[in-house]
Amino acid sequence: MALAFDEFGRPFIIIKEQEQKTRLRGIEAQKANISAGKAVARILRTSLGPKGMDKMLQSPDGDVTITNDGATILEQMDVDNQIAKLMVELSRSQDYEIGDGTTGVVVMAGALLEQAERLLERGIHPIRVAEGYELASRIAVEHLEHIAQKFDFGPTNIEPLVQTCMTTLSSKIVNRCKRPLAEISVKAVLSVADLERKDVNLDLIKVEGKVGGKLEDTELIYGITVDKDMSHPQMPKQIEDAKIAILTCPFEPPKPKTKHKVDIDTVEKFQTLRLQEQKYFDDMVQKCKDVGATLVICQWGFDDEANHLLMHRNLPAVRWVGGVELELIAIATGFNRWKDCAKVPRVDPRKAGKGMFCWFGQREVFWNHKR
Repeated sequence: MALAFDEFGRPFIIIKEQEQKTRLRGIEAQKANISAGKAVARILRTSLGPKGMDKMLQSPDGDVTITNDGATILEQMDVDNQIAKLMVELSRSQDYEIGDGTTGVVVMAGALLEQAERLLERGIHPIRVAEGYELASRIAVEHLEHIAQKFDFGPTNIEPLVQTCMTTLSSKIVNRCKRPLAEISVKAVLSVADLERKDVNLDLIKVEGKVGGKLEDTELIYGITVDKDMSHPQMPKQIEDAKIAILTCPFEPPKPKTKHKVDIDTVEKFQTLRLQEQKYFDDMVQKCKDVGATLVICQWGFDDEANHLLMHRNLPAVRWVGGVELELIAIATGFNRWKDCAKVPRVDPRKAGKGMFCWFGQREVFWNHKR
């Protein structure tokens, strides 16, 4: 090994033994690839099943993750080998398509590679091995269809789904509360599932975590949870049969698009400017009241004067609500058309969503309940 410099003065190393290295070919290359796949499967083998052990992973930043989920373990691992990366992709695909069995598919793939290595040593061509695995896969699927049992379920009969969900939670860290968590999961999926199309939009299910409390405190809320409090502490915390106005614009006077300058040299001019700004806020609040809104949810913020007017006009408001939460609120409350209310005078009462119940709890969590 020697050290040299290029024309820019940057050093680089010349390895003299590089020319003596050869590229792996044939059976040796196949065995090297199989060994990489078996190494990944060997790591996950001890975390398979209800008695599987958890893995403790530490990232370069010092974050520690403890899990026995195959997809999570492989995502946290720093893998360089291309065959090992295929095993990671296999686990990721299983997690995306099914959501469970991420460890099992990797362990099974490693076992199949181990048996394929023995067949290669006996002189069987890799194509023949692959054809044999495909034939075995078809036979296995036919046998599974023959011994499978069908369970009928519906909105009133969820016990088969709960039992299935409890099986998947047996190997997780939440297995001590698997029964209530399984019921919560099944009810959440059925509440957004389209049984006729056999389709579930999982984006409509939101998991909100809070620091503190116990695992047994987990509950299912049929509605939208927004971690915000009222803009003014004196606004009511409970609103029944609310009519919601969703604003995707700042609750403030419009700003000129050109540079401007205002000279105020007398008290009268300052009072005139203040009254004009207050009149603009009054008109905005009145427009929301005219359409029958009893609750305003704003994507952006508003200043103290607008907040003061909203409180005195008995119009509760929530500010700084994210766009995703606004869209979910619009879907849950029956907005038949998503509309940008940038111009408050154009608020249409026919487009206002009507929820059944609005509540602000002690944890300052807002949710809109619609049955």
